[in-house]
Amino acid sequence: MHGLLFIVIILATFFIMEGITWLTHRYIMHGFLWYLHQDHHQKGPGFFEKNDAFFLIFAIPGWLCIMFGLQYKLYAVAAIGFGITMYGFAYFVVHEVIIHQRFKWFTRSNNTYIRTIRWAHKMHHKHLNKYEGESFGMLFVAKKYWQKAKADKLRNAR
Repeated sequence: MHGLLFIVIILATFFIMEGITWLTHRYIMHGFLWYLHQDHHQKGPGFFEKNDAFFLIFAIPGWLCIMFGLQYKLYAVAAIGFGITMYGFAYFVVHEVIIHQRFKWFTRSNNTYIRTIRWAHKMHHKHLNKYEGESFGMLFVAKKYWQKAKADKLRNAR
């Protein structure tokens, strides 16, 4: 497989994962697997959540694609696995480190994109049950959240 095609497949998979994540979050995590996701919306004591199980649910397909793709020289499959894994890493950094700050690696940012994704996620978490949710994505958020973050940034600059 040509190296450029390998990279294209990785990047395409990465971006497709945002749609898969949105669908999974909306219809599975806020659907029949709510019992795993509920403690993420209704935080209890302790560091770990049942919701952390989704790490494995998403990591296993990426790992299997990489392992079998490399083992059987199915490089397109391996590239898909690398794309899934890259998205998982981005999800970890954005969701766990930047948004929820479960790991205190970065201080709060005045960056408009970071403020926007944090605002969108805050609107998602204002719903404490599995119904009436909004903003189920992670990396790409609706225009209204960009507008809100920019307005907040201007207000705070005064």
